[in-house]
Formats: sequence, structure tokens, C-alpha cells
Amino acid sequence: MPSHLDPEIMKRFPVVDVADLPQDLQDRIMAVDEKSGFIPNVFIGIAQRPDEMRAFFDFHDSLMDRETPGLSKADREMIVVATSAANSCLYCVVAHGAIARIRARNPYIADQLATDWRKADLDARQYAIIAAAMKLATRPAEIIDADLDSLREHGLSEEDVYDVGTITAFFAMSNRLVHWSGLMPNAEFYLMGRVPKGS
Repeated sequence: MPSHLDPEIMKRFPVVDVADLPQDLQDRIMAVDEKSGFIPNVFIGIAQRPDEMRAFFDFHDSLMDRETPGLSKADREMIVVATSAANSCLYCVVAHGAIARIRARNPYIADQLATDWRKADLDARQYAIIAAAMKLATRPAEIIDADLDSLREHGLSEEDVYDVGTITAFFAMSNRLVHWSGLMPNAEFYLMGRVPKGS
């Protein structure tokens, strides 16, 4: 098991030892550690209940590992960054900001989205996506048919339109779990995707 887990991962609940988790979850965590070189704190932060941990990551992976012509993996991460910023979720802005920078191949995009998404380097399709997601994140009762229609007009399929809302909703839950637990982002996330490899 890795020895580089930050003791300050989470402020309000005991930190679960990876070695105490069921084998399938240990394998899942270690695969991420092998690929990225560290264990994202969220894996430890929601490990209190293994069944819920499996469900959380299955749902996450179903939404975030999908790539369609209308909604790329980078687009999906940008939704997370912008809406998590609206929810003041440090962990998700920092962690998914790193992934967004890498997937969008844009070292500035996460900071732009987290600070003022309206001024971010977005094309018209991406702007429509983030605008709809932000409305759902901040004024959900005001969502109307036209908000979804605007996404269809920008070439999103019905599945894509569904995913924009579902990603926003899933991370609203994730943001609140982070706030409740006091989960902190890994230091490694802060620099990822900011400087091209080899620089």
C-alpha cells in the first residue's frame, strides 16, 4: 500500500486505510495510483461505506468517461469546474480543474471557468453548455424547456443534453459531501496541466 497519503486528507471524519477496504476497491484505487502517481483524496474521503463508494465511482465513471461528438471529456470536466466554483467547492475545482486543463489542452481554462465562466475561452457550443449547467447549479427552479433546447441547437444529442444536467446534479452532491467532510485536494493537482511536458 502507498505510504504517501496526506494525513490531512479530511478534517471531520476518520480516514480509512486503503488496506482495510474490500479487494475490488483496493484494486480500483491502486490502478489510479499507478496511472497518476498518487491517490486522489476523494477515494479515501468517501471510503467510509464501501457499497456507497462503489456506487459513487460507478456513477462518476459512467458520466465522465464517456465521449460523444456533442460532449467531449473536456466539456464534461469544464461543467464540473464551473458548477463546483459556484458551490465554492475547493476540492472539485482544484482536482477537476487539473483534469480539465489536461483534457482541453488549455492551461488557462480551469482558472477562467472558476473565476468568471462568461469570460472563459469557450466556443459558442461550450458557452451554451456552461450557461445551462450554471443555471441548473445556481437557479434550478428556473430551468425551462428553452434551456435544454439551446443545447440541442448547438448539436448536442438527447443523451448529451441529459448528461449536462446529470453531471451538474451529480457534482452538486459531490460538492456537498466535500463540504460536509472537510475533504482537501491533493497538492499534486495544483500544478497538473499548467506547463507543457518537457518545459
